[in-house]
Amino acid sequence: MPPDLGVVVWLTGLPSSGKSTLSEELARRFVARGRGVRVLDGDVIRRAFWPELGFSREDRDANVRRTGLLAELLVEHGLVVIVALVSPYASARDDVRNRIQRFVEVFVDCPIDECVRRDVKGLYAAQRAGTVRGVTGVDDPYEAPSRPDVHARTDRPDVATCADGVIARALELGFLGDAR
Repeated sequence: MPPDLGVVVWLTGLPSSGKSTLSEELARRFVARGRGVRVLDGDVIRRAFWPELGFSREDRDANVRRTGLLAELLVEHGLVVIVALVSPYASARDDVRNRIQRFVEVFVDCPIDECVRRDVKGLYAAQRAGTVRGVTGVDDPYEAPSRPDVHARTDRPDVATCADGVIARALELGFLGDAR
């Protein structure tokens, strides 16, 4: 396939699992390959485009599907679209995947204990303190992908190794159009 076709790289995982860190590394690498890149960070997208959504299952699914539509529109213009979004429920992720042909699902896998230790946004501490409910992986479910294109264990290798795996898989699938 021509290298100017876009691709969606969808990073899903628990809060503080490393999705944003991995998305930044991937963006840097794709730019170095001469690709146009847009990162859709879940927190930024939610606040900017649909702040009316809460954290019920229906609202979380709407967030995933709307972000998927935005990614689909961008990928049609040849961009590498990196989505870093918890996206906790398999059915919503599958809906997006089924709509976008050039799609790489990355399970950003990190044990809950390590996510709690990192606690980038203070969600886990707030949940323990009783000020926040519905934290994915604690008191709200996270349905891990059953067959992701890439399984990135962010508690083990460094971010560079995880990014290597994502790029290798995108190349394997023919989504980058070159072997650089």
